[in-house]
Amino acid sequence: PDGHVTRYGLEWLVKNSYEGQKKQVMQPRILWNADIYRQAQVPAVDCRSFLETDEGLKEFLQNFLLYGIAFVDNVTPTKEDTQILAERVSLIRETIYGRMWYFTSDFSRGDTAYTKLALDRHTDTTYFQEPCGIQVFHCLKHEGTGGRTLLVDGFHAAEQVLRGAPEHFQLLTKVPLKHEYVENMGDCHNHMIGVGPVLNVYPWNNELYLIRYNNYDRAVINTVPYDVVHRWYAAHRTLTTELRRPENELWVKLKPGKALFIDNWRVLHGREAFTGYRQLCGCYLTRDDVLNTARLLGLQA
Repeated sequence: PDGHVTRYGLEWLVKNSYEGQKKQVMQPRILWNADIYRQAQVPAVDCRSFLETDEGLKEFLQNFLLYGIAFVDNVTPTKEDTQILAERVSLIRETIYGRMWYFTSDFSRGDTAYTKLALDRHTDTTYFQEPCGIQVFHCLKHEGTGGRTLLVDGFHAAEQVLRGAPEHFQLLTKVPLKHEYVENMGDCHNHMIGVGPVLNVYPWNNELYLIRYNNYDRAVINTVPYDVVHRWYAAHRTLTTELRRPENELWVKLKPGKALFIDNWRVLHGREAFTGYRQLCGCYLTRDDVLNTARLLGLQA
């Protein structure tokens, strides 16, 4: 009524058209297997540069957004310094495991993560309604053998499924699955349930944005008709085959001073069995705040 006129440029209209949205990627990324990642020679960012300069932080976040993993070198091997590192990019997400977790092998917890056993590839907190977005690992001390960390790009594996068996990919995006965590050990009493498909995609462009994959926490499949369950298992087996291909496995030995950030919505992690005394610390980060930091530095996230 006041006579105001809004003008839209053609470039903006094309970018925000319905057809344009179907083609536009929300977050650019590089899918990788072990050879692709090693050949890329992605550098770790020095701790001082990460903490004190926008250039170092931006380089770290660009690596993280593209590959779903990023390393920081020369970190003082303490829980306190690891916390300072984490808070440079995000708020720390407090969960049933606390804010900053710090553990050795501890059989008083009813969780395989607290043992010396090997852990198969998985994403964490699948039993949360919203799985934690980013995980930070820092090995403070290890006096023994084994214990290498396994990393697998879940989005790369899912892309192979989409190309070879698109009907399996679609089924994995549609069947709701329950993950459950029950703990009654000492002072720890928890019963967590999260429901969602293994693969989560944006409906307008079919872009994958989250994978929930944890066979340790998968509960009874009672959310779909009987005939769908058989087809779902076939689809899940196809994805598992891709995730377990040796060429997709990146093995990293975490050492004091090297901190690892993992996109828990994309990259699966595991470990080999170990001997001796092994001390780790870490935390979960809120995904929105990491992406917020990246956008403020001019990155697409």
